[in-house]
Amino acid sequence: MKKLFTQIRNEWRSNLWLMAEMLIVSVVMWYIADSLYYTTETYNIPRGFNIDHTYKIGFDKLTDKSPDFIADQSEEDQIADIQEFMDRIRRRPEVMAVSLSMNSHPYNGSNSGCSLTYDTLETRGYVVHRRATPEFPIVFQYHGTQGETPEKLAQLLNDNNGGMLVSDNLFKRYGRSITSLVGESLLWDGDSASAIQILAALEPVKYADFHRWATQSILKKLNPALYNWASELCVRVHADKDVDFAENLLADSEKHFRVGNLYITSVTPFSKIRESFQRGFTNDLRNSITGMIFLMVNIFLGLLGTFWFRTQQRTSEIAIRRVNGATRRSIFRRLIGEGLLLLTIVTPVAAIIDINLALTEIVSWLEWPRMIVSVIAVYIIMALMIVGGIYFPARKAMNTDPAEALHDE
Repeated sequence: MKKLFTQIRNEWRSNLWLMAEMLIVSVVMWYIADSLYYTTETYNIPRGFNIDHTYKIGFDKLTDKSPDFIADQSEEDQIADIQEFMDRIRRRPEVMAVSLSMNSHPYNGSNSGCSLTYDTLETRGYVVHRRATPEFPIVFQYHGTQGETPEKLAQLLNDNNGGMLVSDNLFKRYGRSITSLVGESLLWDGDSASAIQILAALEPVKYADFHRWATQSILKKLNPALYNWASELCVRVHADKDVDFAENLLADSEKHFRVGNLYITSVTPFSKIRESFQRGFTNDLRNSITGMIFLMVNIFLGLLGTFWFRTQQRTSEIAIRRVNGATRRSIFRRLIGEGLLLLTIVTPVAAIIDINLALTEIVSWLEWPRMIVSVIAVYIIMALMIVGGIYFPARKAMNTDPAEALHDE
């Protein structure tokens, strides 16, 4: 190690340029690694819902231009038609649960908001207000923080008209869990006359796959008086019976699902709704990853080439070491050790730059676990590049006859 430091000091001019290159490469590599880490970590945060085997059924009402149009329906008749419409779908053997909702299902660009307070605690930012029929937690597989199953949550909504289910992170900024407040009441928009009981605390529900934090939200039972305004009819199908469900339902729609003026217009799996909702983000993400991969390849070739060329230039040095009794192992150890030592000297400086970039939130805010993992990952990747750039030309140089290698000297 002492000899390596001496050699690095004696060759300080060339090593200084090399270390500057490694510093720039390390910072750029950190940016790539941190971006990929952040995106992957965000995607893998539990969603709080499940859309496997779920569908959204589009429906509409006949106009007075249709010969089948029923005129002069009262609001009560229309609500009764919607309930019968849902019951007919529910009676199909493939269907597990049916829900009607407003601005509530996942991957939804429309939202309703609200403000809630408890004693001195108050929500800040946007709290998503979901309104749905009781089976909604079953359709999207919501779970409670105290082990409540989707069926239990549905029962709580059904049995308590005035209560609500609240995401456990509602007062996260105060460090207060909603689980500890179950059974208490929250004030709606600060109005003491509008206290609403917390029936259960929900596992936080993400807004979409690539949203970092789960959205603060509440879920209330949809008032039947609003059925005419609700347009989200969602169903969950039994996994073992989810075969051509959309096609079969549409085929039966004219015969079995014409209720009053209601009729089915479409049956869309939530996988397609998810894809459509996130298309813009996934396209941007794909382009970013492609650019990062292109940059990584260039960095790899550049750093590999730098050390490859540097080692080739030292063929005569390697020959001198060999004729003076150095073994292949000691030569490899010395050359690779020098490259890794330069990287080790540069890495703390690069880490300081990385931390300052993170503090400016160039990728996201600073998180120490992610920062440490990213810096270590960059060090390992660059170390492999350096080892590859030294090993192969050094191996070729050691296979060259020392007399031939020293001829130019």
